[in-house]
Amino acid sequence: MFERLQERLETTFKKLRGYGKLSEDNIKDSLREVRVALLEADVNYKVVKDFLDKIKEKALGAEVLTSITPGQQFIKIVYDELCELLGRVNVPVDVGGSPPVAVLLAGLQGSGKTTTAGKLALFLRKKGRKPLLVPTDIYRPAAIEQLTKIGNQIGISTFPVKDIKNPVVLCTEAKAYAMKNGFDIVIVDTAGRLHINDEMVEELINQKKVLNPKETLLVIDSMTGQDAVGIAKTFHERLGIDGVILTKLDGDTRGGAALSIRAVTGRPIKLIGIGEKLDALEPFHPERMASRILGMGDVVSLVEKAQEVFDEKKARELEKRIRKDEFTLEDFRDQIKQMKKLGSLESIISMFPGLNKLKGAIDFQAAEKDIKKIEAIINSMTKKERLYPHIIDGSRRLRISKGSGTKVQDVNDLLKKYAETKKMIKKFAKGGMKGLPKQLLFR
Repeated sequence: MFERLQERLETTFKKLRGYGKLSEDNIKDSLREVRVALLEADVNYKVVKDFLDKIKEKALGAEVLTSITPGQQFIKIVYDELCELLGRVNVPVDVGGSPPVAVLLAGLQGSGKTTTAGKLALFLRKKGRKPLLVPTDIYRPAAIEQLTKIGNQIGISTFPVKDIKNPVVLCTEAKAYAMKNGFDIVIVDTAGRLHINDEMVEELINQKKVLNPKETLLVIDSMTGQDAVGIAKTFHERLGIDGVILTKLDGDTRGGAALSIRAVTGRPIKLIGIGEKLDALEPFHPERMASRILGMGDVVSLVEKAQEVFDEKKARELEKRIRKDEFTLEDFRDQIKQMKKLGSLESIISMFPGLNKLKGAIDFQAAEKDIKKIEAIINSMTKKERLYPHIIDGSRRLRISKGSGTKVQDVNDLLKKYAETKKMIKKFAKGGMKGLPKQLLFR
């Protein structure tokens, strides 16, 4: 996420930290490099100009020029202005009010509206709501079937469209259906077009009149860069939007859309899509995003993810087994599964301050393959072998390797790593479990 921008800014800030004292010329040179970095990241040029003017005004003040750590002071100013540019605070999706509350999703074809509708429904269900998915895209082949399939995958109901009708009629019927069947939120997946035209806008306006949605959210593919800004501006001017959901942000190495949209439209980014899985939707936190862009990591988000993913009851049970020296290969596998829920190794590393520098030194694809290999080997064992690894002799190792599609040497390596991990954990257990985080019970 925003990798290219991170690299350019890190290079600029490294130079700044090297100066014992900052001069006006140093600052102007740094601002020039920041400008190039932002324009290369496809940030709107007017947004870049305003952003740099604000930084320049503060950076040339006496506080920075006379500071003991001028480089850090300058970076702090850039961070504060980035937070401001991105919206300063998280603005949640507003679904308060008398049920059923309507949420209207708009956007161009290919922006990811249908998948986002499913993600949003799952996101809101986790907060105790009962959403109904409503397909009103009667033009794109199999659009209705796609939304129904997504709903089935996550166990969320989709409004049954018995025959193709006008999208406005579908909205009216869906709202009545939701009220009758106890749904408190209606999420409407509207039709998109390859580009904005009068017919699409008119249709959206009519659906909005019927639904009176609490939220009209624009779904935008972040990888469209600066084009996304023009799209957002037009939608807001013609339809009126309350916020934006940025999709495919995990694949956006530039960041132009995220850094420009709020400044141009005045509307906040409320949610971001950070993966293909249907649970890969999360609130947008400007200050955390600014921290990641500047290579400072995002430990808060990592901790929040860990709290969601790790089962406290299971962690306590595992702690008891560790105290009794009963850490098995099943526990080893369970810990790997838990860690995988946090995301890819690359995304986890990017959340730790200062660890971005390691990215070039780590072969993440090879590391992910190794994890899959370990899981395959453990899955090829019998339950008895997972519980009592000492019984795994030569013939068993050969069978396990064949069953997992690996080499006997791979099985040997895993058993060796397991023995080392068990020894390390035993050492911690003797010294007291206080020093060992429940989320990091294996390495």
